[in-house]
Amino acid sequence: MAREKSRITIYDVADHAGVAISTVSRVLNQSPDVSVSTRMRVERAISQLQYRPDRTARSLAQQEYNTLAVALPSFTAPFQNELLKGVRACLRDHDLDVLICDLGSTNHERALMDFLKRGAVRGLLLCGMQVTEAVRKELQGIHSPTVIIGDTCDGIDGWSWNEQFGAEAAVAHLIAGGHTDIAMIRSHTDSVLQRDRVAGYRTALKKAGLAIRNEYIVAGTVQKHGGFSEEDGQDAMNHILSDLPDVTAVFASSDVQAIGAWAALTECGKSVPADIALVGYDDIKTSRFIGLSSVDQSMQKIAFEATKRLVARISGAETGATVSEIITPKLQIRRSSAARS
Repeated sequence: MAREKSRITIYDVADHAGVAISTVSRVLNQSPDVSVSTRMRVERAISQLQYRPDRTARSLAQQEYNTLAVALPSFTAPFQNELLKGVRACLRDHDLDVLICDLGSTNHERALMDFLKRGAVRGLLLCGMQVTEAVRKELQGIHSPTVIIGDTCDGIDGWSWNEQFGAEAAVAHLIAGGHTDIAMIRSHTDSVLQRDRVAGYRTALKKAGLAIRNEYIVAGTVQKHGGFSEEDGQDAMNHILSDLPDVTAVFASSDVQAIGAWAALTECGKSVPADIALVGYDDIKTSRFIGLSSVDQSMQKIAFEATKRLVARISGAETGATVSEIITPKLQIRRSSAARS
């Protein structure tokens, strides 16, 4: 039977397999100097104990490491930058290094699995990806505390947002401002987050008795950041301008897309909000300076709280039941979505 997560060491594996520590080390390092039967016995012990080697590799016996990993789809996009600011603020007074795992914009699950196989960390903060059953099992087997931002699942602390509510509030605001022809800029990639925001857009139109037209939900073709980029928003807005002339308002599923859409409007001589009203999602810092209405998710605050929880788990100060927090976003109204005159 596996011991308590934080206590699994190479000694446990050696004892379980009935071999020397040096033998376990050779198996871990894929040395050819191990018989097939011994290798199988050691690998079976590793699997049964759910052991992960110490990434820092200070010594075979050492299990004290001070690396907290943050896994996220990108660490350069504004949304992720806001999250990392919250992480940094929380860790300012803690002796923990931060290791960034870039999950990329396509197969997040495979990237995460590959990262976890490379060794253990003191704690893991997983941001911005859906937690499947396979991922949940892997996370519960890494012998390190884990906290999730952007999803929730049984047995792991998690913070997520009511994305459908946020999107519905944004579109309802545009409808209240007198708009009936409202387009949505979405990402070309599919995810639970994207589907929820599209559902919120549709729900607001339905409640207002407005037609739901699939052609009004537009995705750009730019691959950068999975479609959540200024370039993608600009591309989508150019499509709206050329093919949907009746549109007077646009809800973008991220602020960076909205900023790109705003640039496209400016380039063709149109004004925001006189010609096209805009609302984004995420409420990044730039949006507050340029006057972009946006759905505020309090990203820094949530990241701070999630990291605080993770640090408490690491230190042993928190040993209670896991939490699953669903955050209700708040619409921040600014000049980009002023009502029609």
